[in-house]
Amino acid sequence: MRTIKNLVSNGNKCYVYLSSAEIGRKFLEQAENEGFTFGDGVKPTGRSYAEVMCVNGNYTINYVGAYGRIAFGAGVSKIGDTTLTRVDFEKYMNGAEDYSYVRR
Repeated sequence: MRTIKNLVSNGNKCYVYLSSAEIGRKFLEQAENEGFTFGDGVKPTGRSYAEVMCVNGNYTINYVGAYGRIAFGAGVSKIGDTTLTRVDFEKYMNGAEDYSYVRR
């Protein structure tokens, strides 16, 4: 089974696209089961999902602000010195070989 931790095992930042409420719920549940929290310690299922969420190498998740959404939509691959990966969570969890987010 693919894990969310695998997405940031190299220390990079990962923006995860959540295409629906069902996929968002699954993401939050899996993140919680893997030990992720929001930066303030709140468990993932204690909050709502957003269409784009950020997964960090320190096993936190957070919402993506305006500049991050612009970077996500523009296909930016770096933010400063940090590599930015863009993942379609539904594709990732369904085992797709290419699970990169592609603008629809």
